[in-house]
Amino acid sequence: MVVTVDAYYGGSLVRANLPVADGSVTVDRGSKTRRSLSLTVADPALLPWDADDPLAAYGQELVVKRGIRYPSGVEELAPLGTFRINEPSGDTTFGPVTITGTSAEAAIIDDRFQVPTSTRGYAGCFSAIDALIHQTLPTATVVNLTAGTRNPALAVAQWDAGADRWDAVVQIATAMQAEVYVDAIGRFVVADRPDVLSGSVAWNIAEGEGGTLMSAARAMSRTGVYNAVLATGENAAAGTAPVSAVAKDLDPLSPTVWGGPFGKVTKSISSPLWTTVGACQAAADYALIEATAPNVRTSIDSLPNPALDAGDIIRLTHAGRKELHLVQSLSIPLTVSGNFSVTLRGRKEDTS
Repeated sequence: MVVTVDAYYGGSLVRANLPVADGSVTVDRGSKTRRSLSLTVADPALLPWDADDPLAAYGQELVVKRGIRYPSGVEELAPLGTFRINEPSGDTTFGPVTITGTSAEAAIIDDRFQVPTSTRGYAGCFSAIDALIHQTLPTATVVNLTAGTRNPALAVAQWDAGADRWDAVVQIATAMQAEVYVDAIGRFVVADRPDVLSGSVAWNIAEGEGGTLMSAARAMSRTGVYNAVLATGENAAAGTAPVSAVAKDLDPLSPTVWGGPFGKVTKSISSPLWTTVGACQAAADYALIEATAPNVRTSIDSLPNPALDAGDIIRLTHAGRKELHLVQSLSIPLTVSGNFSVTLRGRKEDTS
C-alpha cells in the first residue's frame, strides 16, 4: 500500500511526500463540501509558524493519493482529492501535527455575493454555473458531464448581497436536474444524479472466499422518505406570480404509495428559478424519484478500494442476497490499519 500527500502553495509544489502517520479521506454526497481530509503528520518540524509554510492555512493545498506498489516497483495511485488546509495544530516540541482540509467547494462557499447578483444574460444553466465558479476561482476546471452536455435556459433570478454563492450554484444545477460537486482530481463537475436502476456497476463486493467484504450492518428508517413533493417558485426579480406544483407517488404497488399504509408525507422544495407551473412540476417529478428511495442504510467494512467514489453503484453479495446499492459516503484510510467504511443508500435486487 502506498499513500502520497504533497503540499502546494500558489500552484507550486512546496513539499512532497509528507510523512503520514494516520488519516483518512471522507467522501459524502450529503455534504456541501463533498470531500474532507483528516491527516496526522509525525514530524513536529512541519507545524506551521509563518503564513508561507507548507502546512499553513493561507491557501496551502494538499494533494492526496492512495494505491499500490507492485513487486517491480511500479506504483498505481488513485487520486483522493485536493484539499485546502483549514486547521493545522500540534504540540510544538513532540508533535504530531494534525490537519483538516476540505475540497474546493469551500472556496465558493466563502466567497459570498458582495452585491446583488442575477442570472440575467447567461446562455443557460451550465453557463451560469461556470461563470459563478470562475468569478471566485478563475483557473478552476468546470466540466459538464450531463447527458448530451445539456445547457437548458434558466429563468432570471437574483441573490442578495451576502447570499451563499455555492447555494446559488447548487440551485442552478438542480434547475437543470443535475448535481454539482468537486471530484477526486479537483474539477467542478455538473452531472446527472446517479440512478441505481440504470447505472453501471463500479465494483463487486462479496462475502466468503475470494470476496472483499469483512462485515455488514443494515438499518431501515422512515426519515428522509417522502411520497409527495411540493415545488414552489417565487421570483421578484422576474416580476412573476408565485407558482407551484405537486408530484405524488401514485403507484399502487409502491410501499410508499400516497394514502397507503405509509401515510402522507410531503417534502417542500423551492427555487426562484422555477417561474412556471411546468418548471415546478418538472422539479417535483425529478425530486420525487429520490424522495421515495428506501432509506435502507447498509454500512460495510471491506478491503479498501481507493478508486471507489460517492455516487458509484456497487453489487453487494451477502446474507444469501445479491443487491445493487448507491454509495452515499465512504471513508478511505491513509494507513494500512485504518478501516475502509462505506455507507450505501437505497437498494435493488440484482437478478443478473
